[in-house]
Amino acid sequence: MNTDLLLQYRSNRTLTDEKFLKMVRNPLLFKLFLFTKLPAAFIAGCKVKEVNTQSCSITVPYRWLTQNPFRSTYFAVLSMAAEMSTGMLALMMTQDSKPSVSMLVTHLEADFVKKATGITTFVCNDGKAMNELVEQAIITGEGKSFTATATGYSQSGEVEAVFKIEWSFKARLKK
Repeated sequence: MNTDLLLQYRSNRTLTDEKFLKMVRNPLLFKLFLFTKLPAAFIAGCKVKEVNTQSCSITVPYRWLTQNPFRSTYFAVLSMAAEMSTGMLALMMTQDSKPSVSMLVTHLEADFVKKATGITTFVCNDGKAMNELVEQAIITGEGKSFTATATGYSQSGEVEAVFKIEWSFKARLKK
């Protein structure tokens, strides 16, 4: 058991979470982050509505740049925003972590329930469970997979899409 590594990870998270949340909650810094790391999300107009260690909400608008021929938001744009709502949580748990932890999307499933014709908000509330799995990956030294759910809501609160995004986490332990 790598309990010392787990304690190091938890201690480091108290520092890195605050720094990460400050960057993501600042509209200018977040736009700069998107522009440099996720330019397609920048162009599509993705924004953080809310983020904390437990959940993340990302909005994406329906507009000319995000449309499909059927007068709704293109499925790839919805997929990007859904992945971002889960990915912000995963990134918070792994960015600058000690020990270092890698993350990667390994699977995606989607159900499209209703046409997205306005601002769609994707919500992921899996932060606590995802963090527990990352900690298990650190303790065991083995890769672990977690399936996060991102639900897309219209401005009126109707479900437009539900995404299941599988993340793989693995601690990079020095031998």
